[in-house]
Amino acid sequence: MAKKKAETQESRDGQVHDYELIFVVKPEVADEALDSVIDGVNQFITGKQGVVEEMTKWGRRRLAYPIKRALEGNYVLAHFKMSPEWSKDLEANLKISEQVLRHLLVRRDG
Repeated sequence: MAKKKAETQESRDGQVHDYELIFVVKPEVADEALDSVIDGVNQFITGKQGVVEEMTKWGRRRLAYPIKRALEGNYVLAHFKMSPEWSKDLEANLKISEQVLRHLLVRRDG
């Protein structure tokens, strides 16, 4: 319990955490529109004083199960640093985006 309290205090003091984000974009999104979705995520992170270390397109892959009637999706992997207070806003933006089928945001240790 004391460790969690200390982490919370560090976060308030301007601590920046490493994150990994994987998101799947609808397959019918054109390449130019895919780039604009990626740029939107990139701009959100940098707009909140975050630093994008890497943004990698994995390309179109088959989904394990249908999501919103889609059988394929364009996968994108991002590694970045950002203040933890903005992670919920990032997830909310990804959730309401019509182009993004699914996303997973994970804090990296070390």
